[in-house]
Amino acid sequence: MSEAIAFDTHRFVKRLTRKGFTEEQVAMLNTNLATKADIEALRHETKIEIAKIEAGLKAEIAKLDKRIESVRADLLKWMFAGLIAQGGVIVALLQLLN
Repeated sequence: MSEAIAFDTHRFVKRLTRKGFTEEQVAMLNTNLATKADIEALRHETKIEIAKIEAGLKAEIAKLDKRIESVRADLLKWMFAGLIAQGGVIVALLQLLN
C-alpha cells in the first residue's frame, strides 16, 4: 500500500516564484497537474477502451477463422478433383499405350 505524502503547496508556490515563475504561470501549472483521481479515471477509461478493442479483435479473428476453414474446404475439394482428373488422364494414357 502506498502512503500519503504531505506536500506543502504554499512553499512550492513560493519556491517557484523565487525561481522566476509568475503567479499566472504557477496558477496554470497548478490547474494542469493530474490528481490521483484523474489518473484513476484515465486508467478506468483506458481499461474500458482496451476491452472494447479486444472484443472487436476477437470477433474479427473468429470471422477470419471461419473464412480460413471455408478456403481450406474449397482447397481440399479442388485438390481431390484434380487428383481424380489426373488419375483419369493416367488411365486413359495407359489404355492408349496398350
